[in-house]
Amino acid sequence: MPIWTLHGNGRTVAPGQVVGPDERLSWPATIAVGVQHVIAMFGATFLVPVLTGFPVSTTLLFSGIGTLLFLVITKNKLPSYLGSSFAFIAPVTAATATAGMGSALAGIVAVGLLLVVVGVIVQIAGLGWIDRLMPPVVSGSIVALIGFNLAPVAWSNFREAPLTGTVTLSAVILFSVLFRGFLGRISIFLGVIVGYAFAAMVGELDFSSVADASWVGLPEFHVADLTSPGTWGVIAMFLPVVLVLIAENVGHVRGVATMTGAAVNAQTGRALIADGVATTLAGGFGGSGTTTYGENIGVMAATRVYSTAAYWVAGVTAVLLSLSPKVGAVFNTIPMGVLGGVTTALYGLIGIIGIKIWVDNRVDFSRPVNQYTGAVALVIAIAGFTMQWGDFQLGAIVIGAASALLIYHLGNLIARWRRTGADDGGPLPVIGPLGGDPT
Repeated sequence: MPIWTLHGNGRTVAPGQVVGPDERLSWPATIAVGVQHVIAMFGATFLVPVLTGFPVSTTLLFSGIGTLLFLVITKNKLPSYLGSSFAFIAPVTAATATAGMGSALAGIVAVGLLLVVVGVIVQIAGLGWIDRLMPPVVSGSIVALIGFNLAPVAWSNFREAPLTGTVTLSAVILFSVLFRGFLGRISIFLGVIVGYAFAAMVGELDFSSVADASWVGLPEFHVADLTSPGTWGVIAMFLPVVLVLIAENVGHVRGVATMTGAAVNAQTGRALIADGVATTLAGGFGGSGTTTYGENIGVMAATRVYSTAAYWVAGVTAVLLSLSPKVGAVFNTIPMGVLGGVTTALYGLIGIIGIKIWVDNRVDFSRPVNQYTGAVALVIAIAGFTMQWGDFQLGAIVIGAASALLIYHLGNLIARWRRTGADDGGPLPVIGPLGGDPT
């Protein structure tokens, strides 16, 4: 077990100071902060398996184990909780419907292994190649298209119980607007609670499975299917998720470094490796793919406690919760109307996060290459484009992500060639559809 230095008197954090990763408060205070991290991650982490049909308890188990592995692999220098990644919802939903849960889990395993490879490369060569491969206009497009691709799923859930969906959605929005700090960051979780209570009032809940579930027991495990003929087509559908996980992990490390010191940035490669290992393990046995959590960054910012000790507490707590089948059964009683309301907000927010990447990085949309990079990718995702060759199918996410990468890089390659002149010595004619400099 790692040894942490006691911060100050162990009870309070002085103004302008933070509790660093190698420090801790007193153990009662550390346990309290760790449990708070579990509460912060809970709403989002349980929602992913509920939406995809994966066992909730299994996801919680691998979320906790993944967090502990993350701390070990990053040498206890990077505070982070690994919860369920929303980026997996769309490919898992599509893969489960067409090829079954085993193939969907194989896709998660493939993402995890590829993320490990990327982490090793980053650890050796640095982050520059990622910035060149996936500049803000491309990364923003990929994140946005994953969210917007899920819009039909949200509507499918919402229309099952429109009134309950409306109450849930309204509660999510009101909590996010009315509350600041920690409560504002868990507005989705609070909205689910309100929607659940309303569903209970109008008789939409079925507790029979809860009564039958035992208090203590192992989660339900499923094994990834790596041999079925359709699995390789499924794996292709998952690969763009790697780009999202890279962006999330890099952003997490930089966020922690801002508050605790630039030395944390040296853990970026290890963070990617750790998330890849956790995702691979989860996918191999029936859990959802993982990622670092913004909700927990919010808790650290609010408490100014960046101690990894709190995350050891959080990881162990999640594992203990996963060993109660009754907990999982309660979450499986959430009705479709509640899911419809919360996913209407949630999937839209994923799309907005992508657009925020554009805004924060001041992407120049007077350039046609940037216009088409975003425009084509989003239309492909929203419309649900597919391409199929026999048993091999590419879904909207992989087509949209590939389009964003190809349009951006080929467009810029052509623009550079035009600036230097074509073979005949003359420039290539380029017309910008919305005006402005075509390059």
